[in-house]
Amino acid sequence: MDAGSVYVIGQGRSATEVTAEAAGAKGCQLLRMESMRLPVPAAFILGTAFSRRYFESGRRLPHDFPEQIRIHLRILEELTGKSFGSSRRPLLVSVRSGAPVSMPGMMDTVLNIGLGTETALGLKRLTGNPHLVWDAYRRLVQAFAEVVHGVPGTEFESLAAQHLERVGTDTLQELDSAALQSLAMENLECYDRLVGQPFPQDPVRQLCDAVEAVIRSWQSPRAREYRRLHRLDDALGTAVTVQAMVFGNAGSTSGSGVGFSRNPATGEPGLYLDFAFNAQGDDVVSGRRPISEELQLATVLPSAYSELGRAADALEREFRDLQDFEFTIEEGRLHFLQTRAAQRTPLAALRVAVDMVKEGLISPATALQRLELYDLDTLLHKRVRPDSPAAIGHAVTAGTGVAAGHLVLSGDRAREFAAAGEPAILVRPDLPAEDAAGIAASAGVLTIRGARTSHAAVVARQMGKVCLVGCRDLVIEPERSCVTLGGRTIREGEWISLDGDAGQVFAGQVAIETERPDDLLRKVERWRTEQGSAVEGT
Repeated sequence: MDAGSVYVIGQGRSATEVTAEAAGAKGCQLLRMESMRLPVPAAFILGTAFSRRYFESGRRLPHDFPEQIRIHLRILEELTGKSFGSSRRPLLVSVRSGAPVSMPGMMDTVLNIGLGTETALGLKRLTGNPHLVWDAYRRLVQAFAEVVHGVPGTEFESLAAQHLERVGTDTLQELDSAALQSLAMENLECYDRLVGQPFPQDPVRQLCDAVEAVIRSWQSPRAREYRRLHRLDDALGTAVTVQAMVFGNAGSTSGSGVGFSRNPATGEPGLYLDFAFNAQGDDVVSGRRPISEELQLATVLPSAYSELGRAADALEREFRDLQDFEFTIEEGRLHFLQTRAAQRTPLAALRVAVDMVKEGLISPATALQRLELYDLDTLLHKRVRPDSPAAIGHAVTAGTGVAAGHLVLSGDRAREFAAAGEPAILVRPDLPAEDAAGIAASAGVLTIRGARTSHAAVVARQMGKVCLVGCRDLVIEPERSCVTLGGRTIREGEWISLDGDAGQVFAGQVAIETERPDDLLRKVERWRTEQGSAVEGT
């Protein structure tokens, strides 16, 4: 590795020295957050050139890669006061991708790297928290099988479900430490059987394998499809961030979340958060877990919540745009893992541009440049007419507007209807981000589980799709090709409607009324006139 293409977070390096093209957007923004004195865990970043060389050399790591990794790990050890692979004060790390252009959920992440039989005992001595240790270990084993070896997670999920049924609880976080230890040991046996070899106990091998897997995910089918949909260059490559772990699953004063500095669906000011107590980040962004309301975080951890609000304002002042940030709270202490310009609906883009000009954050010229991405002449906000039939169900709104279409239970079926010129509503238990093509082919999305800020919801908003999540009363019966909700059975192919404002679900089609945001559009037209006059006067 060329030392000039490795960037360290925690040494106070000037963010102006680094570009997104070299260090990836995530790494570049982490460095800027560090320069703002926001709490960012120590890390080193392998620049995008490293991944490009990996593919150019026939998908091979350099022969001295393990030794190079050890050199940079020593820097993290000095910054954290912990030691990678230690049985006394073990340092654990995450490995995250970071392309020059944000691609939410399209590439892989592996957390808790460095855990093994010896380091698990060391982490237990260090933290006094066996629940954390065995929860992190069972997560690592499953993630390593899925990401590094491409093994489906179904058997691991089945083992987890058996433990939940045995204890009679709904979530793994409600299991005691003994049950989690038992599950971790079963995961190790499952790994051995499915992968054909034992889970690696050498932490450096774990890290090298994870780095390579994250780089490989740049060419995964979902990443290639996302780049095709958004016309992104395959040659960009991805950076890889190796970062000291902070633990959102450390107990009742810990958790992980995703926040927006304003509402990305409507543009309204104020924090927009999803947060899960005693959870790691994947629990939130994967869309597979019920998420706590923002109010609960404000009540339980008021100081952390206040710090989040101040940080969101500071991020907007620094980046002068609507921000989407990921964070972890470990035993009451806040840590930031990422920020980026938020994906938003056209309506939100319009309101944010107008408000930020009014607040002095951006100029009218900058606002007009950002709004060139949207066809404002056709911007209509759809609403369900008050005289429509009663809703059959309710969910959490993650994307505004109204959508109606034929109910489908898979992305493939959504694409079939789209090819025939017919709208579809994609209904799923949860929605992995890799189904971007299915989201693109649908008029709207409805899920049983998930969060407003999951990767799939972010992708849906970016595409302008109506999105409802967390419809817990919804029952999907794939063997009968139907769903039931509110005492109604709707078969695949029949019509269903979603109200993204009120979070309501309707059987059949509903009457729609439209509204233009004329006040906001008039401000934009005035800017255009003023810009034109300024050009004529030069």
